[in-house]
Amino acid sequence: MKKIVLLFAVTLLSHQTFAQLKAAVKDLSFMAGKWTLKHEWGDMEEFWGAPMGDNMASIFRCVKDGKVVFYEFMVIEETDGVPVMKLRHFNKGSIGWEDKDRPYLMPAIKLTKNEVLFESVDKTVRITYRRVSPVKLDCILDEKDKKGVWKKDVFNYSLSK
Repeated sequence: MKKIVLLFAVTLLSHQTFAQLKAAVKDLSFMAGKWTLKHEWGDMEEFWGAPMGDNMASIFRCVKDGKVVFYEFMVIEETDGVPVMKLRHFNKGSIGWEDKDRPYLMPAIKLTKNEVLFESVDKTVRITYRRVSPVKLDCILDEKDKKGVWKKDVFNYSLSK
């Protein structure tokens, strides 16, 4: 009986994780574009393709002093009516950080006209994308450290051609 209750609770929890927000990927079209900025980590470039069906795709690179620091590949796919970001990091040479069958999952938990908030399943990372003007996109990265204290990094992107 305990196993059945536990299985039910896990199923319910995973369903709630992905079912708190009902939205379509097309609602994230405000993110589309080639976004750049100069940051202490390096020069950053993040390209988001426009929504296509049930998905969006993005590539990111950070380059400092002409050398790659890291890359990211991100997709947003609709899962049970919820946009879910699937993120992977790579070092130079395309060496992945995450296991090949386990991308970092971040369901959207809040969406307004020009803003979306993604939260990791373990609730230790949040990424907010906010279109603040026709040529500005903020990306806010909130991470909880081992002591449970939140750290915030704000990336103020400008639209590039």
